Amino acid sequence: MAARQHVTQGAPQEVTAWRPRVPGVTEVFHARFTEYAYPMHVHDAWTLLIVDDGAVRYDLDRHQHGTPGDTVSLLPPHVPHNGSPATAGGFRKRVVYLDDTLLGEDLIGAAVDGPDLRDPLLRQRVGLLHSALARPGDELEAESRLTLIGERLRGLLRPRLVARTGRAPDPALARSLRELLDERVTDGLALAAAARLLHAHPAHLVRAFSGAYGIAPHQYLMSRRVGRARRLLLDGVPPAATATATGFHDQAHLTRHFRRLVGVTPGRYRDSARYLT
Repeated sequence: MAARQHVTQGAPQEVTAWRPRVPGVTEVFHARFTEYAYPMHVHDAWTLLIVDDGAVRYDLDRHQHGTPGDTVSLLPPHVPHNGSPATAGGFRKRVVYLDDTLLGEDLIGAAVDGPDLRDPLLRQRVGLLHSALARPGDELEAESRLTLIGERLRGLLRPRLVARTGRAPDPALARSLRELLDERVTDGLALAAAARLLHAHPAHLVRAFSGAYGIAPHQYLMSRRVGRARRLLLDGVPPAATATATGFHDQAHLTRHFRRLVGVTPGRYRDSARYLT
């Protein structure tokens, strides 16, 4: 199999995205940004990030972090984060989004405590994984490398679970609202309806959710919709049909939120994809 690459170029950004035929990987995303800053958002997958040039400054769980070139950053699902260039020249990054078959939800707290991992062996393995993911026909190599990466990540994170004390669990009300939003990503959920279902005042509901997750309910919902839109666009679905399928009012509505969270329009993102033939 051969890969055909389409890269969106031009100042100040370059993006390439694709979905490889490798179990556990939901998306590969390579990008260069010079000025673009990600607002607070969430993913429903683990974000495994390396930075090849420059550095990224980001907030995770209300704590600031950075990504010098010798680290591997692991951002857990459902935890809000943002991101912006930490150097004048911006940054160039490579990201693999992983589903929960490689890393379980029990490791989310440990990843929140220390998302930037200074581990030369892990950094080398992630770089080699990206090389394999870019070569159609080398899926077995990519799977093998991903297996070793998962083993390394679990080995680094699990010792933290023992030392992680004094952390209160997410408030029950906030967790219940998140579950409702997850069930209704496409259809949406009015705040008044959520308040009735959860027997809570709407204002209290917003405060509980924002306090627990560091992001407002509407921001969380839009992040989940954009995440679904990314996958459909990588499958070749046109932006207008993607908007309808993911709960946006129309293509313009999708474009506004997509560009804000991803840095490019849905059309440019779809055109950036690698297609396997």
